[in-house]
Amino acid sequence: MDTLIQSLDFIDNRTPEEAMACDFKVTEETNTGKNRKLYIESYGCQMNYSDSEIVSSIMAEDGFDTTSKIEEADVIFLNTCSIREKAEKTVRDRLKQIKQYKKKNRDLQVGILGCMAERLKKSLLEEEKIVDLVVGPDAYRDLPNLINQVDEGQRAVNVILSREETYADINPVRLNSNGISAFVSIMRGCDNMCSFCVVPFTRGRERSRDAHSVIREVQSLIDAGYKEVTLLGQNVDSYKWASEDGTEFVNFANLLEMVAKLSPELRVRFSTSHPKDITDEVLHTMKKYDNICKYIHLPVQSGNTRVLELMNRTYTREWYMNRVNAIREILGEECGISSDMIAGFCTETEEEHLDTLSMMDFVQYDYSYMFFYSERPGTLAARKLEDDIPLEVKKRRLAEIIEKQRETSLNRNKLDIGKVHKVLVEGFSKKSDAELMGRNDQNKVVVFPKKNFQPGQYVNVFVTDCSVGTLFGEAID
Repeated sequence: MDTLIQSLDFIDNRTPEEAMACDFKVTEETNTGKNRKLYIESYGCQMNYSDSEIVSSIMAEDGFDTTSKIEEADVIFLNTCSIREKAEKTVRDRLKQIKQYKKKNRDLQVGILGCMAERLKKSLLEEEKIVDLVVGPDAYRDLPNLINQVDEGQRAVNVILSREETYADINPVRLNSNGISAFVSIMRGCDNMCSFCVVPFTRGRERSRDAHSVIREVQSLIDAGYKEVTLLGQNVDSYKWASEDGTEFVNFANLLEMVAKLSPELRVRFSTSHPKDITDEVLHTMKKYDNICKYIHLPVQSGNTRVLELMNRTYTREWYMNRVNAIREILGEECGISSDMIAGFCTETEEEHLDTLSMMDFVQYDYSYMFFYSERPGTLAARKLEDDIPLEVKKRRLAEIIEKQRETSLNRNKLDIGKVHKVLVEGFSKKSDAELMGRNDQNKVVVFPKKNFQPGQYVNVFVTDCSVGTLFGEAID
């Protein structure tokens, strides 16, 4: 069963940016003649990848090019995730491997950025002797100063959280960019105190970015030839910005429309939605514009109202089902819905676990990210609830959730056979350079013969077959 859980805790049609926290991305080369080299490994969520782009921009202004070769680096940053214990262990194991580079180059600086830095703060310097600086998500503007402190022989820490920082004026350096898809952060932090989650403690309070700065960034991406943007936030539905003079107010539906109107050739996605906040106004905006993808990531976590209350999710089973019904009524059955689910949360009974399985039957998720509960220090659940479900029970329940999702994903994909899908080509398929892969409106991977098509093109593909995680077809004129 362990093998099953390790290999199937998601349905494998994710983007690389949606990879689990044990995966990471590395900076690419920017050889512009600057004096020093920066190497970043980014772990975890899409927001971390976006933050690394901000960090690269700040460091470029301070005289750093980026490198993809760790052995060439003057500074190594690990941009970390804290959402699960496994994520932090991965980073600690990586630090052990980095010691060899530190031995060869005594001037090499090693920094821990992001959520793990924020959670552990100064204790990281005590526990990990090769770490020179620890910087939280709201302190990246201070990096040049902190680097100078380390240059002078000190170790440096800045983990001050901000109620205002959005990095709205910083033009991110696009890392590992395919030149086709990009992430645009529209807000930072989270005010939802879910009892299992460390994010409010590691990323601070919620604040929304100036709407005009978002539009400027998206327009610059369009001008550079990008074909798709994903608007990012811990809870995009709660986005709200007002001008200082009070003459402008923009909510998420308004912002979504503003971005969609920039170009009909630009695909617009967003992540993540919170069930308590997603409105019919957002759904009607999605319906109004063909270039807003008909796909919503709507984490349920549990299908049982009592467990949801313990999780402090602030909605009930019935509320969630109402929102799903609204999605189906306004956007149609073909709208893609994905989810997050936690098996074996504190005190969850067998009947309550079955409520999650029945919720999966009701929604018919296209895919999901599925985990068994792992207590995180400092969270409300860790302080107030007993983690009392035996590990073998958690694993068995998770295996049942995974199997249910595999069945549902396959059934949903079968509905796409015999239909034509507009696919934005991203590159070659994993298995063959004779095949291309891209994504359809519902964020599903579609694979088809290359012929003369190129990345960045929209291609109409007639789907002829499918697997649990992929659609297969032929391009048509």
